[in-house]
Amino acid sequence: MALKTVALLHPGEMGAAIGACLRGRGLRVVWASAGRSAATRSRADAAGLEDLGALERALRVADIVLSVCPPHGALALAREVAGHGFKGVYVDANAISPATVRNIGRVLEAAEATFVDGGIIGPPPVPGVSSRIYLSGRRARDIASVFADSNLEAIPLEGAAGAASALKACYAAWTKGATALLAAIRALATHEGVEAALLEEWKRSQPELPKRSEVVTVQARKAWRWIGEMEEIAASFDAAGLPGGFHLAAADLYRRLEGFKDGTTAPALAEVTAAFRRGAPRRKAASGARRRSSAPPAQEETIPARFKFGTAAIKRDAAKRLRSLKRP
Repeated sequence: MALKTVALLHPGEMGAAIGACLRGRGLRVVWASAGRSAATRSRADAAGLEDLGALERALRVADIVLSVCPPHGALALAREVAGHGFKGVYVDANAISPATVRNIGRVLEAAEATFVDGGIIGPPPVPGVSSRIYLSGRRARDIASVFADSNLEAIPLEGAAGAASALKACYAAWTKGATALLAAIRALATHEGVEAALLEEWKRSQPELPKRSEVVTVQARKAWRWIGEMEEIAASFDAAGLPGGFHLAAADLYRRLEGFKDGTTAPALAEVTAAFRRGAPRRKAASGARRRSSAPPAQEETIPARFKFGTAAIKRDAAKRLRSLKRP
């Protein structure tokens, strides 16, 4: 079956650039404007996409559906497409976990569509900028051929659906996760009055970090898109038996930057770190401090004043504390 018409859902900054790449390859690229914003319409027009109005009309003519949307909407969009009876090739190119990808694949395949998993790495592929889309699944090579010689290099992987998204998750776990961590470190250093000293030390021992720690300012306007991505990465870690808390914290940090959404200029780092701290919950005492402050005086006296090393000593001290708590 020839793959000549692509329904692009939905042309945001990344999607519109990919649509332009496909048009440059001679494909017909359609989209559905119903319910979309004026900004989305403007991007689609600039990319030369053909507006068919309603989703069902776009699906009716499409050989391929390419889903490029915020991560939290990926499954709902797949269900909507499946509900219209689409039976072509569905490519999910969203930043989601392998588990979410497989769930989407089951939804589409139950509706008799063919599913291909995609993971995009790099900026929107505009002229002069090259990015990659990794693809996995039964027809990954067929979809890769659609992008041949365009600004978006398509790389098929040998694995089943989920492999491309796993690669994307691993990549973004570092790039976007590190951006959040470094910016949070700057916020902490500012709060404690040691930012200048930290920057001097970084210049001596980690010379790439001062500049790297300010990358968040350039990315702040699109940080809202990364909330769901960080949550999907956290789920990926959890599913592999690894702690996902770091990326849940990154999601929380990016959530605090939602006020910069669609800004026309990059905020100063001081504005970003202030936004981080404004969103912070009220500081609570450390759990150990809470336990000590709430313990009755008699119980406090049973806690040894000096730490005793060794497993046996720790067990004896724990037994003493337990006995004191059981006393009437």
